[in-house]
Amino acid sequence: MDNELIELEDIIGSKKKGIKPIIPVSRSTWYDGVKDGRFPKPIHISARRTVWFKSDVLTLLEKLKCERSNNV
Repeated sequence: MDNELIELEDIIGSKKKGIKPIIPVSRSTWYDGVKDGRFPKPIHISARRTVWFKSDVLTLLEKLKCERSNNV
C-alpha cells in the first residue's frame, strides 16, 4: 500500500501554484467531509501541518467514481 503523505493543496488543488486537484472541492467542503466522516481522517504532523495518506484519498476517489457511475 502507498504510504505517501500529501497535503490539502495536493488533494483540492491550488490555482496559485498550478496544482491540479485530485478531488475538486473547496477547502471548507473538504474539512466538512472530514468532520462528518465522508473523507479520510488527517494526520497531524505538527500544530500547523496536516497531511493525508495518498492511498486513502485515491480510495475515496474510486468510491466517488463508482457512486457517480451508479447514479447515472
